[in-house]
Order: sequence, then structure tokens, then C-alpha cells
Amino acid sequence: MPATLTAGSPPASPPALLDVDQVAALCGCSTRHVRRLADAGRMPAPVKLGALIRWRRADLDAWLDAGCKAVRAATAAGRAAR
Repeated sequence: MPATLTAGSPPASPPALLDVDQVAALCGCSTRHVRRLADAGRMPAPVKLGALIRWRRADLDAWLDAGCKAVRAATAAGRAAR
């Protein structure tokens, strides 16, 4: 039997995968801007599940904590250093 929430129960944990609307709300920008950032490689790459596109919450949190550095450029620089 599934557990139900009561007034004293803790809130559910945030979702592990976010859609474009949730990412935009998290970043404080438009959904179009999220798509532009993703296309340019300036944010963590999304996960594609069939026709769905989602972003890992942990990847986004780490990216935001690091100051929103370009992901593709950082990856390319790491490869060049090898």
C-alpha cells in the first residue's frame, strides 16, 4: 500500500530529472534560453529518454555552484591538457 503524506510527514525529495520548464525556473531564465545554453554547450548536457529531454538535478546544482561555467569549453580544455 503506497504511503500517503500527512501534515507531519516530510516533503517529498526534489525530482532527480528536470524538464526544460523546471530548469528555466531553477536558473531564472526562459525555456528558450535554456535550450540555447544547452545547444551551445554552456550547461550540462541533457539526458534523452525517447522523445523526452531532461537534465540531471545533481549536474545542474554542481554547475550552478561552480558559477555556471561553460561545460563544453571546460571539457575541451581538459582534453587538451592530457
